[in-house]
Amino acid sequence: MNIRRGDKVQVIAGSHKSEESREVVAVLDGGKKLRVQGVNKVFKHVRRGHPKSPQGGRLELELPIDASNVQLFCDACGQGRRIGVRYLEDGSKERFCKKCEAGLGQVSPAKAKYAKS
Repeated sequence: MNIRRGDKVQVIAGSHKSEESREVVAVLDGGKKLRVQGVNKVFKHVRRGHPKSPQGGRLELELPIDASNVQLFCDACGQGRRIGVRYLEDGSKERFCKKCEAGLGQVSPAKAKYAKS
């Protein structure tokens, strides 16, 4: 999956399914799991003396979700969309929205063998 940390995504499945976009905090398991801001929050109860919470209590955590439950958010369309990868004229690779063909950011730098002459 071509989703990176800092990308805007839309959750399309599960209890956090919504129309608003959220930011990816971390990419885990080689892109199979994502930690998304404000999604899949749980409470972990900790005892006193724990390094993160010396007085004890409840820690609020965001657990990872499967990458198949999100779509990359296209600013041009205003929704989560399927994405593709294409080579540009100079040989660099970029992600694009399959619906409106808008570019969504560069994936790799220009390579001479992929440049169109």
